[in-house]
Amino acid sequence: MSRAAPSVLRVATRGTPLARAQTGLVIDALRRVHPQVQCEPVVVRTVGDADTTRPLTALGERGVFTKALQDALLEGRADVAVHSFKDLPTEPAPGLTIAAVPRRGDPREALVAGSVRSLADLEPGATLGTGSPRRGAQALRRRPDLNIVPLRGSVGTRVAAQREGRIHATIMAVAGLRRAGLDAAISAVLEPPDFLPAPAQAALAVEARTDRADVLALVAAIEDASARAATTAERAFLHDLQGGCSLPAAALATVNGDDLVLDTAVYVEDGGVVRTYRRGPAAEAAALGREAAAETVARGVT
Repeated sequence: MSRAAPSVLRVATRGTPLARAQTGLVIDALRRVHPQVQCEPVVVRTVGDADTTRPLTALGERGVFTKALQDALLEGRADVAVHSFKDLPTEPAPGLTIAAVPRRGDPREALVAGSVRSLADLEPGATLGTGSPRRGAQALRRRPDLNIVPLRGSVGTRVAAQREGRIHATIMAVAGLRRAGLDAAISAVLEPPDFLPAPAQAALAVEARTDRADVLALVAAIEDASARAATTAERAFLHDLQGGCSLPAAALATVNGDDLVLDTAVYVEDGGVVRTYRRGPAAEAAALGREAAAETVARGVT
């Protein structure tokens, strides 16, 4: 016998202000389509939240921001989990599935540099803080004189580092800043194709157990087909590169009706970049991502 739709949905979330805000967006969307369902946040502390100083590559675990939420699902402490989609490993967790990809936010990058309104206007040798090899590589292609230093922490922590003068600038996601209520920190939006985002940046993933048909049916109502297709292409590209946080890879797919365009980049050690471009049916998103990865590898990126 199938379960009736739950009247209370327990929603696992990280405890950071941004994570809580993003979970709030998902809860609001669910309430609009299912006003009879009560959503209760379940705050979970992740490895990445517990250690905010070491580089992500040093933490020794995949899914440093996601595994604890997945454990909450598998152990029955939550019904769904809300992730920043870019944080999820590209290999699916056994017993879990992405039940919905809601409408995506602005995937572009933002320069946070106070009154300085462009990367070009930073002073010579300025310090740019980031924990992202991709962002560091992109910045150095435009400004090879910049001093790239490690910077991790919540959205607010990284903005504070710039405002307090510990760094001259940083690069962050437009969507993250806006969702955290820090729009005023955006000095400039860094436009593609010079600055491509991480695969699935600004997208949210609502994860659930594969054996909870009742939950899957409920959450499917907030699915956005364009966001699903775009992130499928981008993550297929990253998956076939066997990439993670340590790989300076970028991808941005745009969907217009049934048409999908995928622009990708991998930044290499000598300051170069391997770019690919694919266009095809949105229904073939995964295949387009895999094709882009195959071309990238064939051109010497491993």
